[in-house]
Amino acid sequence: MANKSNLVDERFPVFNCAQTVFSLYAADLGLPEETALKISSGFGGGMNCAETCGAVTGAYMVIGMQHGNAVSEPEAKAATKQKILEFNQRFKAAYGSLICKELTGYDISTPEGNAAASAEGVFQKKCPLFVKAACNILDEHF
Repeated sequence: MANKSNLVDERFPVFNCAQTVFSLYAADLGLPEETALKISSGFGGGMNCAETCGAVTGAYMVIGMQHGNAVSEPEAKAATKQKILEFNQRFKAAYGSLICKELTGYDISTPEGNAAASAEGVFQKKCPLFVKAACNILDEHF
């Protein structure tokens, strides 16, 4: 897969963080882009409650499509879980958290938090870094 982080700046202003990550890999995963955008649409903004970062959940979807299990075998489940844990470790090593409100410094699930984050330019300054980091981790390690 080509380096997807180079495409983030043109896609992220249009789509949320989860949609951006997952849809950038759609063609490589054999998915129509529209399907990837729809699947991931509810995961932005930390699942709209400022919890697990959408860039992270988008990456989980990519990992699941690449390495996920479709059979009920403990070894297959464990292998997928291990990939997710590896992603988590790498992302946390770079940013210290997987949680949207901790990463951004704002609880964007509230109108006040969202407005404050917007006023501070968080969605232009910080969030693209998280999306690019998720793509870089995927490109380099998965």
